[in-house]
Amino acid sequence: MSLPHAILTALLEKPSSGLELTRRFDRSIGYFWSATHQQIYRELGRLEESSLIRELPHEVPVRGGRREYEVLPAGRAELAGWVAEQHDPKPVRDALLLRLRAAAVVGATGLDAEFRRHLQLHRAQLEEYREIERRDFPADLAAQENRLQHLVLQAGINLEEFWVAWLTEAAAVLGAAD
Repeated sequence: MSLPHAILTALLEKPSSGLELTRRFDRSIGYFWSATHQQIYRELGRLEESSLIRELPHEVPVRGGRREYEVLPAGRAELAGWVAEQHDPKPVRDALLLRLRAAAVVGATGLDAEFRRHLQLHRAQLEEYREIERRDFPADLAAQENRLQHLVLQAGINLEEFWVAWLTEAAAVLGAAD
């Protein structure tokens, strides 16, 4: 996935300014594809230069020069083409896993505390995802919800459940090794 495609997706969901996009990335898209404020603004410029998005016209001048963008037909076509492409899964690249592998040869002294810390972080993220699910995808509205967006959230929940289970086991093994 690339930042331009994440921005096109967000703008198709709702035309927005750069600041609004940054806030939306912090609240939703950023959970699986993060970007800084500067990256978003640079990419908006590139997308506009490529005629994939345009600034929305304003009937009256907007205070502070705030610019809102919408996706043009070429941007929608670009995103649809990207969705249809084949992409191989990326291998897991996590420093914590590498540190565990290194601990097998140099010893695991002190690593158990880091695993417990990661366990707490993943538990907190899992609870945050579950709260989003309760808020945005209540069971009584299941027929009306956006099923594809909910699937993305469920993937995050499943990944956090995996990490909580695995880190719990790893912390127990590391604790027993001390």
